[in-house]
Amino acid sequence: MAYNILLVDDDKDIREWLELDLQFSGYNVTTAADGAEGLQKAINDDYCLIVLDVMMPKIDGFTVCQNIRKIKKDIPIILLTAKGTIDDKVTGFDSGANDYLVKPFDIQELLVRMRALLRRNEPQKVVEAETLQIGEIRLYPDSLEASIASKLIKLTPTEFEILYCLMQHANQAVGYSTLLDEVWGYDADEDVRMVRVHVGCLRQKIEPNPKSPKFVKTVTNVGYKLTPFPEE
Repeated sequence: MAYNILLVDDDKDIREWLELDLQFSGYNVTTAADGAEGLQKAINDDYCLIVLDVMMPKIDGFTVCQNIRKIKKDIPIILLTAKGTIDDKVTGFDSGANDYLVKPFDIQELLVRMRALLRRNEPQKVVEAETLQIGEIRLYPDSLEASIASKLIKLTPTEFEILYCLMQHANQAVGYSTLLDEVWGYDADEDVRMVRVHVGCLRQKIEPNPKSPKFVKTVTNVGYKLTPFPEE
């Protein structure tokens, strides 16, 4: 089966290059030349994944991503940008993106990330997550929310997957490589920083004091450990 992909980028050369390479790799590709056109197509048509540039006329990629998420919460979205600062990545992930690639990039890197997201989006993983509860944490895959001490917290798809992975290994150190493999579907040393950014965003939502984490604790030079929430 050929996946339907939406590619949104205002740079004609990049758009045509990516369209040809993605088609050559077996994907059905629809393109859009600006944020407004991309948002309209994303909402009105069905796609398996969206590749979305950030810096675009009419509507920027962050805003497009936020508006897509209001209607289609499950579709995987990869942001493309010339900016690679931590603040930009945090903004991208907060807008609902699943992954983030800094230009210039190799087409093979994009293809690996696309395949990983398409695998993650298969329905059987969501079914497994429905019954997962530890202490005060309960995950709600239908709404991408977690409840902690009866408080509902909205998560991005990637934050949900990270928390799900840590809950599966509660009270155990989970290495960066394990998180990359189970959440993103691949393991690359240069992406450890991306894991840290996502975990930082997750902590901002679930920790009483993100600067002194109570639940998602750092295991130095290894990764993270989820400490089960005590019942009060």
